Amino acid sequence: MRKQLFVLLAAASMAGAGISAHASESPDPAVLEQGKELFISKAAPACAVCHTLADAGSAGTIGPDLDEIKPDFAAVKKAMYEGLGVMPNFSQSLNEDEINAVASYVSHVAGK
Repeated sequence: MRKQLFVLLAAASMAGAGISAHASESPDPAVLEQGKELFISKAAPACAVCHTLADAGSAGTIGPDLDEIKPDFAAVKKAMYEGLGVMPNFSQSLNEDEINAVASYVSHVAGK
């Protein structure tokens, strides 16, 4: 029983480490650029249609103003995987690396 608990705790710890690596203060510039491209036009529907984000030059009014709410990496990723309100679930149209890129981009530039 203790061994199973240890394995479960170790797995949870490693999963958390993966999230924090994407939410670092200095994300890879190539990942940020990919996230910006997906946000502006390559995701379907494009995030910029609904959201305001100054760095992307978007002024959508359907979804929340990302510069105001300043979501962290985990919040963006969760919203993209699960959908939120009228926001669709992107897990069928974007792969994990693409979702991580958008989450890194938004969490890094929102409110700056």
